[in-house]
Amino acid sequence: MAVKIKLKRLGKIRSPHYRIVVADSRTRRDGRAIEEIGLYHPVQNPSRIEVNSERAQYWLSVGAQPTEPVLAILKLTGDWQKHKGLPAPAPLLAPATKEDKRASFDAFAKAIEGDDAKGEAITPKAKKADKKADEAADAAASTESTEA
Repeated sequence: MAVKIKLKRLGKIRSPHYRIVVADSRTRRDGRAIEEIGLYHPVQNPSRIEVNSERAQYWLSVGAQPTEPVLAILKLTGDWQKHKGLPAPAPLLAPATKEDKRASFDAFAKAIEGDDAKGEAITPKAKKADKKADEAADAAASTESTEA
């Protein structure tokens, strides 16, 4: 019997969340599982990933094969590297807050202030009133030139 570590889909139509399960490879995607070893919620910001590392290591050591999405998750958590004896990955970064984003934007704005850029379009847009005035002046000039 081939054992796979795969994702079991739960949730509403446009609100999926998954459980990381160990199951027989012949079972359906959302069918019966041998054991649940984690959670994956991709819709949350940041994505919620929880893996029982001890159980994942056990199932990998006895020959369970992860599917491609689960392999990517195990690489993010570092369980795959631990199983293969590779160096651990960099820790997952926390999402940037609005204050951090604002500070980085302000720093960038100050950096480009020294340049000749004014932050405006190169050719200013003509307003409708200015456009009508220009057309009226052109029409008056053309009637004067035809009269003379």
